[in-house]
Amino acid sequence: MAGIISYGAYIPLHRMDRAEFYRAWGGFAIPGETAVASYDEDTITMAMEASSDCLKGMDRESIDAVFFATTTSPYKERLGASILAAALDLPPAIRTMDVTGTLRAGTTAIAAALDTINAGSAKRALVAIADCRLGAPSGDAEQLLGSGAAAVLLGKDNVIVEIEESSHITDEFSGVWRTDSDVFVRSWEDRMVSDKGYSALLSEAISALMQKSRLGPDAFDRVVFDAPTNVMRHAAVARKLKFDAAKLQDPMVLSLGNTGAALATMMLVAALEEAKAGQRLLFASYGNGADAFVLRTTPALEKLGARRGIKKHLESKRMLTNYETYLRWRGIIPLEAARRPEQSPTSLSSLWRNRREILALYGARCLNCGTIQYVNPSANFTTGVTPIRICAACQSKDRFEPYRFADKKATVFTFTQDNLAASMDPPATVTVVDFDGGGRGVFDMTDRDPAKLEVGMRVEMTFRRLYSDRGIHNYYWKTRPIRCEEN
Repeated sequence: MAGIISYGAYIPLHRMDRAEFYRAWGGFAIPGETAVASYDEDTITMAMEASSDCLKGMDRESIDAVFFATTTSPYKERLGASILAAALDLPPAIRTMDVTGTLRAGTTAIAAALDTINAGSAKRALVAIADCRLGAPSGDAEQLLGSGAAAVLLGKDNVIVEIEESSHITDEFSGVWRTDSDVFVRSWEDRMVSDKGYSALLSEAISALMQKSRLGPDAFDRVVFDAPTNVMRHAAVARKLKFDAAKLQDPMVLSLGNTGAALATMMLVAALEEAKAGQRLLFASYGNGADAFVLRTTPALEKLGARRGIKKHLESKRMLTNYETYLRWRGIIPLEAARRPEQSPTSLSSLWRNRREILALYGARCLNCGTIQYVNPSANFTTGVTPIRICAACQSKDRFEPYRFADKKATVFTFTQDNLAASMDPPATVTVVDFDGGGRGVFDMTDRDPAKLEVGMRVEMTFRRLYSDRGIHNYYWKTRPIRCEEN
C-alpha cells in the first residue's frame, strides 16, 4: 500500500509578537506570535528546507517525481518544482509539477502524487508545500498569517504511514482570494466564509470519508485538519463531527500563525512526531472544497531517524523587535536605493551553465590526492564559476570528481561585517568558512546575531535568495549558525 516514507518541516527562525502589530495600528490585540520569513526567504527556499529535512538519510536517486505546492510562488510563469529538484540535487529524469491556486494545494498535491505512484508512473514522489501569504497592514490577517513549509516523501516501500482511504469534494465558493495583481489576501464576511465554506465543506468531506471507510469518530487516535484564521471555527467543526477534543491536533495559531497551504501538512508532521505504531489518524484540508484521508502508522515510523520537524523548529526562534523590520523585509515600504553603481545584469546563460555549482553547491575532489576545492561564482552571476582544472595541492590536471557541499557543516575561518553595504538586515555579514572534510568558500551569512559572531563558530548551509534582477530570482547558498542540534 502506498503511503508516507518520510516527513520534514520548516519554520522560519524569526517570530514577531503580535503586540507589535497592535502597537503600530491599534485595533484588536490578538495574542501569540507570528512566524516571519526572513528578507531572503520565499516559498522555494522554505520548501527546500522542509525537503532537506524530509530526505535526511534517504536515497535521492530513488526519487522520480517532485510536486511543489503553494499559493505564493515567487514566479507566475516558471516551474518552482524544477528549481527545487535542482537545488536538492535530484536526477533530471523525473516528473515535476507545481500545484497552486488553492489553500488545499498541499493535500491536492499529495493526492496527485499518490495517484502517480499507484499508476506506476513513479516509485517515490516528494511533495513540498510552503506558503508566505500577506495580510494588508492594520488588518487581522496581517497578524494571523504566518510562514512555513512541510514535505512528505511518498512511495510503497518502507512506509511509515499507510494511506488507507481518501475523499475529495470541490466547490466554487471562495471566501478568501487574490487576483493576479493582488499582493494582499482578500476575504468576504467571516460568517459567510465559515458557514458556507470552511465549516460546511470540510465537514462534508470528512463525513463522506468516515462513511466510505466505515469508521466513526472514535476510531481515530489523532484528528488533523487545518484551521482558518478564526481558530474557534476549527474546534466547532470537531464538535460538529463528534471528535474528542483531546484528539484534535493543535493548529499552532498562537505559536506561528496560519501558514496557508502548508498548515495541514505541518500539523500532520507535528502529529507524527508524537505518534506510535498502529495508530489511525484523520487528515484533511480545506480550500475551494476539501480533501480528507485515513492514515495508519506502521512500526517503521519508530525506526525513522530524527528530524527537525515542527518541534525543534518551534523551539528555535529569534524575536523581531519592531514592526518596521517586518515592513522592510516584506517589501511593503520603499527604501532609499544604495548609493553605489548598479549591479551588472544577471546572465541566464551563466546560471544555466553553472546550475549544479550554484543551486546544488558542487565543488570538486582531486582523484589523485583527494584534495577538496570550491570556487565561488561571480558576485552577480554574470560570468558564473571558473572551472577547477589544476589541483591546488598536487597540481594534477583535469583529474576531478564532483563533490557536494550543501549538506556539510563548516567552521568560520574569518568574517567581516559591513555597515555601509546595502542590506535588508544590516550589517551585511560575509564569512570565509572551512567545510568539514575539506574545502573553503566565501558566503554571505544570514539568521545571525551580529554581536555573537566569532571565529571558530560552527555553521551550516542554507538555500536563500540573494537578490532579484529583472524578474530573475538569484538563489544561492548562505551560512547560518547551526539552527538545531540534532540527535
